[in-house]
Amino acid sequence: MLDSVGIGDAPDAADYGDEGSNTLGNLARAVGGVSLPTLGRLGLGNLTAIEGVSPTDQPAGAWGRMTEQAAGKDTMVGHWEMMGQIRDRLFPTYPDGFPQEIIDEFERRTGRPVIGNRAASGTVIIEELVEQQADLGAWIVYTSADSVFQIAAHTGIVPLEELYAACETAREMLRVEWEVARVIARPFVGEPGALQRTDERRDYPLPPPGPTALDHLCAASVHTVGVGKIHDIFAGRGIARSLHTADNADGAAQVTRLLRERMEGLIFANLNDFDSKFGHRNNPRGYADALERFDADLAGMLDVMHPEALVIMTADHGTDPTTGSTDHSRERVPLLAAGAAAGQHVRPVSLGTRETYADLGATLCELFGAEPLPVGTSFAAELLGARA
Repeated sequence: MLDSVGIGDAPDAADYGDEGSNTLGNLARAVGGVSLPTLGRLGLGNLTAIEGVSPTDQPAGAWGRMTEQAAGKDTMVGHWEMMGQIRDRLFPTYPDGFPQEIIDEFERRTGRPVIGNRAASGTVIIEELVEQQADLGAWIVYTSADSVFQIAAHTGIVPLEELYAACETAREMLRVEWEVARVIARPFVGEPGALQRTDERRDYPLPPPGPTALDHLCAASVHTVGVGKIHDIFAGRGIARSLHTADNADGAAQVTRLLRERMEGLIFANLNDFDSKFGHRNNPRGYADALERFDADLAGMLDVMHPEALVIMTADHGTDPTTGSTDHSRERVPLLAAGAAAGQHVRPVSLGTRETYADLGATLCELFGAEPLPVGTSFAAELLGARA
């Protein structure tokens, strides 16, 4: 899961204020081209115009793109749809901060005051408020364009475990009437002017509203491993084992190690740096560099893959770093597959434009012999040339 690596052309982009957004195409143009030889060989250049990545008549795998049906452009709804749960309404957002009754109740339950309570950049608001946090022993609470209740705390002021406990308290509160998609712990360290968020972030999401493809795989005795924030996105449901990651490089290394160990089952990895470090910060150069590093890591993964292993790459939304917005963007996402499954090599075939992300979950269920999803259309036959 290449978090936020969209390819534009969503039919309803204008409804979200995202007309013209194309994360890959626009960032490549902004930096004068990107070098992605591995992804290019798999057919990435066949999906949209990407300066530096040409179309190919002989891709080394299957290529296509997927269209989101769920309401919104959030990480959670994108991942949920891929696994068969399509949310039909937007999560509420709080651009003017959270209602005072929420803040009052959170303060009462946690025993600390709240400062901030507005939509803000996390790196900016902690610099603004860290000294006040130290004086008051307060929580820094903020939100964004997404449905998130973020709690930031300097670990030298508030112990990490207390921060996690406060997030659990907020998660208990923010349901139904005060529904919020995710509560996020944002620990940080350092001195004013040089503060750094740590890799001990923890997400507390609402659980999916019903069974997902991951639940179906577990019921079929398929071992599932979540790498990165996958465990958080699905509230642990359908994930047998979870591996924390520090960044994209660590995530790619974890996946490569599992491939080298010939693990049987599903490895579901999210590489989040594209979104959090570069998309939201409108940094096309950094985004391009991260893509090029991943492309090199992908070459290493393909080199160590078992002859019957299959890799599928996609994204959950866009975050075009060349627009005036720092929000996610409503875009179609790439769908690339290479390797083999069910004893057959993936064919170099176009998978076309899929009508829903849920086609991915439907395909996984068919490949692993699990109970089918009620939504989505499997593309296993197109991958392999016969029913898996």
